Amino acid sequence: MKLILIPWLGWITVLDSVPDINMLDWLPDFLDGLFHMLSDSNREIRQAAGSAIGGFLNEIKRSKLVELCPMVGILVDQCRHKERSNRLTAMIWVRDFIKLGGHKLLLFYSDLLGAIMHCISDVDIEIRQVAGHTNIDLLKFVKTTKEHFELSPLLQTLTTELDSHYIPTRMATLRWINMLLEKAPGEMKNFISELLPALLKTLSDEADEVVLTNLEVLAQISLLHNQEFQRVLNAIVCLFAEDRGLLELRGSLIIRYLCSLLSAKSIYFSLAAILQGTPSEGTLGNSSLLEDALEFRSIMVQTLSLILLTARELDELREVLRSSLEPSAPDEATNLFIIMYECWCHNPVATLALCLLAQAYDLAASLVTHFALVDVTVGFLMQADKLVQLLESPIFLQLRLQLLEVNAGYHPLLLKSLYGLLMLLPQSAAFSILSNRLSTIVTLQQHTQHTKKLNNMEGPVTSNVQKRELLSSFKHIQSLHTQARQITIRRREASQSLLTLSTAKKGLSTC
Repeated sequence: MKLILIPWLGWITVLDSVPDINMLDWLPDFLDGLFHMLSDSNREIRQAAGSAIGGFLNEIKRSKLVELCPMVGILVDQCRHKERSNRLTAMIWVRDFIKLGGHKLLLFYSDLLGAIMHCISDVDIEIRQVAGHTNIDLLKFVKTTKEHFELSPLLQTLTTELDSHYIPTRMATLRWINMLLEKAPGEMKNFISELLPALLKTLSDEADEVVLTNLEVLAQISLLHNQEFQRVLNAIVCLFAEDRGLLELRGSLIIRYLCSLLSAKSIYFSLAAILQGTPSEGTLGNSSLLEDALEFRSIMVQTLSLILLTARELDELREVLRSSLEPSAPDEATNLFIIMYECWCHNPVATLALCLLAQAYDLAASLVTHFALVDVTVGFLMQADKLVQLLESPIFLQLRLQLLEVNAGYHPLLLKSLYGLLMLLPQSAAFSILSNRLSTIVTLQQHTQHTKKLNNMEGPVTSNVQKRELLSSFKHIQSLHTQARQITIRRREASQSLLTLSTAKKGLSTC
């Protein structure tokens, strides 16, 4: 083989030196063969092939008449070659082709991008570096080009690469999608249905940086139109309903980062509306049973409530809620509280926390009296314990200072709410914390004599909403949870009875 290849390479070199013969015209015909010689077992052949390939690339750079398109397929294939020298050389050619070809290679962008994405996670650091620079060059060119090109092939490549096993490839893919959303939002609307499932799947990625970049893409999609905003949030809620583990592990991260990228107020309003839905349907995501759907709502509300009471990203939302029930509050703020309250009713402790945050102390005091109807579980007590700890946080500083306003009309109701919470708790550390806090205030009985009539109360009250209707919503939703738990219990009992009967029959047959 050496006896054949060496002379062949020699002839190519000789012919290339002849002035009247332009070997670049014939280069697509033998370029693939040259590349294959780079991985030949014979060192002399490898060196000769490398020298010839380098010489032709230099000639291409000097010439403006070379047809680059016929060679793109060869380079793309070589970028996936098992040998390092082939991949590195091919990627160097790809980078130069992008600089030289520009808009002439528009039809081949998807193929070139696929080759780049493959090499950007290469085991060889030099190949990764060249591929990284090449990716930046191509991305910048596509971003700035005024020439029209088809998005579909590019997005097909990106959707495929989003499922890559390698983090750098997934990260680069997400940056490309984000760039295309910024460059051509109108055209990208047509591809959201295809992109969204792949993006949602990536929310479960093991790498946090991939998840965060993915959320930036989802936020960009949400900004396209309110319809897309609702579609993204609906999809995320359904994903959480199907994958409770994702909600537990990444739920807080996902929601917090979305709130930092978009409007926290809009996100919470929409999520509350989505979660509220129609409980009697008994379905959400792939949940087919009513009890499963209600349980998911309760868990989701618990997560949203904890974020609301702790995350810095929601400072503005908390301020809106604090003034949402004041007489001068805009309808938008009041409606936000109502929609959140109706959804929060799926979780009693979260509902109480929301009322305390919104300074709806009259509603909070009434809620506490209705907690006797609630099934007090270990989870309920743990949430109540957490709420007491949060009452000591800066978020509730205003509430703690309001305890000093003993002559304020809302004061007795605030005290009643906190004492009610105290009575719910067993003798624990949280009980001691809240008890010590309340002991610094004169007893409830001493201050009830200062109570003013509700219509003369100072501070924010639920004057512009129907408290009776809000309490009715709480009782209705909690009754659904009770019914769901009873159904579950009856099913378990029936299943146990069947198991017992089956065991008894087996015993009789044995006898």
